[in-house]
Amino acid sequence: MANPSVQTDAVLSASELQLSFGNQAVLDSATLAVYAGEKVGLVGRNGCGKSSFLRIVAGEEAPDGGIVSRKQGLVVGYLPQEFQLDDEATVEANIRAGAAELIAMIERYETEDNLSHSETDRLLAAIEHADGWNIEGRIETLMRELSAPPATRLVGELSGGEKRRVGLCRALLSQPDLLILDEPTNHLDAEAIAWLEGYLAESSSACLFVTHDRYFLDRIATRIVELADGRFFSHDGNYSDYLIAKEERQERDQNAEHKRQRFLSREIEWVRAGVKARGTKQRSRIDNFYAVKAQKAPDKELDMELVIPTPPKLANLVVELKVVGHFYDRDPLFLGLDLEFKAGECVGVVGPNGFGKTTLLRLILGELEPSTGTVRIGKRTEFNYVDQTRLELDEDKSVLEEVSQGLDSVRFGDETISVRAYLQRFLFANDRINDRVGSLSGGEKNRVLLAKILRRGGNFLVLDEPTNDLDLQTLRVLEEALINFGGSALVVSHDRWFLDRVCDRVVVFEGNGRVTVNEGNYSYYLEKRRAREASLAAAAKAKPAKASAPTGPPKDKEKPRKLKWKEERELETMEETIHEAEAKVAELEAKLGDPAFYIENSVEAPALIAELERKKTEVTMLYTRWEELEAIRVAAAEA
Repeated sequence: MANPSVQTDAVLSASELQLSFGNQAVLDSATLAVYAGEKVGLVGRNGCGKSSFLRIVAGEEAPDGGIVSRKQGLVVGYLPQEFQLDDEATVEANIRAGAAELIAMIERYETEDNLSHSETDRLLAAIEHADGWNIEGRIETLMRELSAPPATRLVGELSGGEKRRVGLCRALLSQPDLLILDEPTNHLDAEAIAWLEGYLAESSSACLFVTHDRYFLDRIATRIVELADGRFFSHDGNYSDYLIAKEERQERDQNAEHKRQRFLSREIEWVRAGVKARGTKQRSRIDNFYAVKAQKAPDKELDMELVIPTPPKLANLVVELKVVGHFYDRDPLFLGLDLEFKAGECVGVVGPNGFGKTTLLRLILGELEPSTGTVRIGKRTEFNYVDQTRLELDEDKSVLEEVSQGLDSVRFGDETISVRAYLQRFLFANDRINDRVGSLSGGEKNRVLLAKILRRGGNFLVLDEPTNDLDLQTLRVLEEALINFGGSALVVSHDRWFLDRVCDRVVVFEGNGRVTVNEGNYSYYLEKRRAREASLAAAAKAKPAKASAPTGPPKDKEKPRKLKWKEERELETMEETIHEAEAKVAELEAKLGDPAFYIENSVEAPALIAELERKKTEVTMLYTRWEELEAIRVAAAEA
């Protein structure tokens, strides 16, 4: 990371920025510099001003006060949350607009014959500095890796997610000196996010970005900057380092406040005694008291108390899919899917866009009939479906009107609470409950949506991309609510951290109609997949090369050996053995993933972590052995 003490390395600096919306100051003398080559992750609650700050430093918005300075000749690539594309132009034309200046230089260099030598040299140097001769290859790579729509499609025909991928391609195309990215991973699948991580990690561009994807923050950020109370707090390192540093910072603040309160308690009696400040020491003591009293106490960070209403009891049959398949225009989206849901578990659904995830949700909800197989829904199963487009909010209504829907209370199991008390759990204080929805920030609107959706109840939550546009604190609270939810939950998400925290199993769309149901969380699935791929690659590499033409008389072809009796028994029971080992891994992960475990059993944690690693290794070895025995069996059958 660039050394912050070397001010000449700063590609961008913002000094003493002021910005207010009504009575709320989102930037209060905020100062921040971004240095060459560093990757700065900007975090903070929704509504704290992150997107506004990005718009200011990108030159899209003016602050109320303060100065923004950019390095001379700085090339900036900007992906805002709400961006404008030319709906009348094609996908490729919109992407090319991201490097319009570079493309114009290339055209001028190649077509104008009357350029001076100095102008020719200047253009050539600028083109080579921007790697302009490879721009066609970059367009092709970006469109492929970020799953952009076909180049000839008109942008006006695209969905919001497709437009966002086009916008990201456009922002990256010119290989700018500074990338400013607002939620770059939204609407990207896991493979595209992994590619983007690698791209940014290897890029020499400085990057200032806002994201709710905590794995992305962990792997890309070289510095985390938190925006809170209108000021920036900078922490070197990635997201995990920031969490530790923030806790230490808050502890220091609380210790300082404790000392301040003790000082005031000691001095208050002396001041109340009305001692006349005749001497210099007395005047100084009184002045010091009032100066300390005037200091602002550190703001207490409030969290949502998001509790999903107690679900009605489920029957033994919740939802069951047997050999389910579905076709789209005669092509199979997936085939042969067996999946049974249980009360109290959360199942994640992952896979590239367009592979059938939303179709699976509609089959489970009973909105579609499967092409093959059966879907059974329990008599007591009550769905609460949150789709990708969410619910529409009436921006002219108040927060209270929008959530209450004319009712005064919300039912929680056998109890009821007032709508006002319910909204306070979503961090809407009494003075904000009557605010018009249209005046809220994007994050606050998302909290209104969550409150409106979750109050509907149900015992089977179906959440399609619930993490989009939620801040990190809200995500953590939503995770805790899902972990403690007594009903069943099905979650479609590309947020790997979220999936790892809440899921007991993951359904993975792997392409070519293949869907797998995997015990454990998403990271464990990835470990198994990598181990399987490595094993297959090693097996392919170990195959003997074809022998050269024989010089002597031909020999009888050596027959492949058959499985021994003991190996046959081993192969027959291998699947069951793997399931048992995976179940043990899932059990250990659930225990170690429960925050309550560390309160009473923290001493046992190291031993359990070591056991978990041994069990994961055992599963990997079992898969390798299974493939080895299966290869011998197949070879013998084909001989």
